Amino acid sequence: MPIPYKRYARAHLTAAEQRELTTVDGLACQLRGHLTQRAADIDLIHVHGAQSKDVQDVVAELLCGHLRFGQEVVLTPQDGLVTRARPDFFFRLDDGRGILAEVERGGTTLNNHDLKDLWKTHVAPDAQHLFLVVPMANWNQNGSARDKPFPRVVQRLGAFFGDERREIDVLSVHIFGYGRETPPA
Repeated sequence: MPIPYKRYARAHLTAAEQRELTTVDGLACQLRGHLTQRAADIDLIHVHGAQSKDVQDVVAELLCGHLRFGQEVVLTPQDGLVTRARPDFFFRLDDGRGILAEVERGGTTLNNHDLKDLWKTHVAPDAQHLFLVVPMANWNQNGSARDKPFPRVVQRLGAFFGDERREIDVLSVHIFGYGRETPPA
């Protein structure tokens, strides 16, 4: 069964942006397939106390190993902002055009990492698309779900799309859910 996935795109795109989005959608489809294929392995490493790097390594197999994303690439700073954004992964589509990819875990919504990742994409002059890989649930030590980030992230980031007044300078956001929604038996 495919992993949960949600895509948002700006309401009005130029013809060039539409063509670019077709390429981005193809990469997103490959990532979703990889995460679906590796779901059982991710379930084994996505446990209480695990590091996001453990899941990031599984994502890197595809993004870096096959699709040629760079890892920990420092993005071009935005004029007037003091930022040296360094996403987990970055893919250059063309000059000044790219995809930022982030893998989150415990602080996805509790520390607003999802919104920080969207902001990072918004202010980066060379990133217009965001791939955000987030857990379906994070676990307490007793095995119960502490929070369920995926549906919350879908709701929060979806607020920036669908109405021109709320849209920001990000062409598309692709949210991928990983891990179990319920504790293992």
